[in-house]
Amino acid sequence: MKRLLLTWADRGVDGPAPAHHGARPAGDRGPVLRLLDETDRRARYHRAVVLTIPSGRTRAHALARDMAAQVGAVDVREVAVDDPSDYAGLWRQLVPLVAELERAAPSGGWKIDVLLSAGTPQAQTLWVIMVQAALLHARMLQVIPAAFVPHPHPRAVRTVTLDVEGFPEIRVLRAEVARLRGEARLRDARLIAGSEPMRALLARVARVAQSELPVLVLGETGAGKELVARAIHDGSARAEGPFVAENCGALAESVLASELFGHEAAAFTGATARHRGLFEQAHGGTIFLDEIGELSAQVQAMLLRVLQEGTVRRVGGEQPVRVDVRVIAATHRDLPLMVQTGAFRDDLYYRLRGVTLQVPPLRERVADLPAMIKAFLHDASLGRRPRVLPVTAAAMRSLAAYPWPGNVRELRSEVQRWAVFCDDQVDVSDLAPEIRGGAAAPARSPRWREPAAAPGTLADAVHAAEQRAISAALAVYGGNLARTARALGIERNTLKRKLKAARSE
Repeated sequence: MKRLLLTWADRGVDGPAPAHHGARPAGDRGPVLRLLDETDRRARYHRAVVLTIPSGRTRAHALARDMAAQVGAVDVREVAVDDPSDYAGLWRQLVPLVAELERAAPSGGWKIDVLLSAGTPQAQTLWVIMVQAALLHARMLQVIPAAFVPHPHPRAVRTVTLDVEGFPEIRVLRAEVARLRGEARLRDARLIAGSEPMRALLARVARVAQSELPVLVLGETGAGKELVARAIHDGSARAEGPFVAENCGALAESVLASELFGHEAAAFTGATARHRGLFEQAHGGTIFLDEIGELSAQVQAMLLRVLQEGTVRRVGGEQPVRVDVRVIAATHRDLPLMVQTGAFRDDLYYRLRGVTLQVPPLRERVADLPAMIKAFLHDASLGRRPRVLPVTAAAMRSLAAYPWPGNVRELRSEVQRWAVFCDDQVDVSDLAPEIRGGAAAPARSPRWREPAAAPGTLADAVHAAEQRAISAALAVYGGNLARTARALGIERNTLKRKLKAARSE
């Protein structure tokens, strides 16, 4: 990147010097040339812009000639002010000048240094304001006056930094700006919140987004937990960072550990190269772990270490990798019950439960149905002009009466079917049969017959105890055979065989 020096001329004006100007010591070349003398030739400036008022034109050009031996190109710019102590007049001239320098920057941009030691105190003050307000992206330099520099001096130039961020008023203003920006992004989120339960949820999301606490999102399958997680991310200070999502129930245990935490080359068969896990990919942003209740005990322990230490260790790796990630987890299961039964670690549960959000099922937010139908029809247009399909009053009554076991996901599928098969409007006859009937199809789960009350032999007692254990595990894991078998310490095929035998009894 090319370097540019921005400075006022330091040789005064033509004619008598102002009364407040002191005589320069003999041999003092002035702050501009002294800065160039102190600059390493390998870091020389490619260009310098020297500012002057009209009455200092001649002396500014003389300075530019002296600078030319050490700078690639020197431009003298006259600033149209008669009084160099006029704050308002200087500001009106400097703002467009800085914008012009930004526009004229080479392809790689400028690395700008602004010299505070030349010019009036008013001009120096305005440089500081512009840099601190990010109107001018530059480093501020000060050349120590010769009278205060011992000889020899290791470095007569210092970089000026001001901790404006530390001012309480600045911190409050920045926090307020971050909050307002987060709320604006939330208004653009895809969450439809016209009903009272959703308005209450969105209000909590807006507050939670401003924190760094982990979030546990609870709700039925298909209720929109990932949309809530995305809204939290979009409304947070991490919105410019990545949002990475993973369904923990969709992958086998060995694959999930590698996906979340990464692996080194040759860590296992088929690992031909190093793989950055999802936590590393989400560095600086948010990771959303859906179906957190499906994690095995081993992966739970690995996740707990990440939350406690802020580091991950790749599968087959030795060195920890530091990550800065906010964790949002979600599940439709009863995690407190899983903690009681030992299926989920209590320490991990309390770590994840920084804030708990409950997403209402669709049957509790039927007031949102019209807006959601409109949004899903728009999505189904696939870039074409969005379709308008009025829903008759009778059809809307059927939609509102239906319990929606599949929640928002089921509604989306229903609306997408309308976009294909309906021409002018949606009537009761266009609805799915179960919606027309007003009742949901019963959820299917593995059948398991409870044992008889009083077994006679020891074998019967063992069999009954085994049945009760399997029944309890199936209830905890919602009929998921793989998780149930893992919790019981048996093979999945063994569990299936026992289920088949129970059904035949």
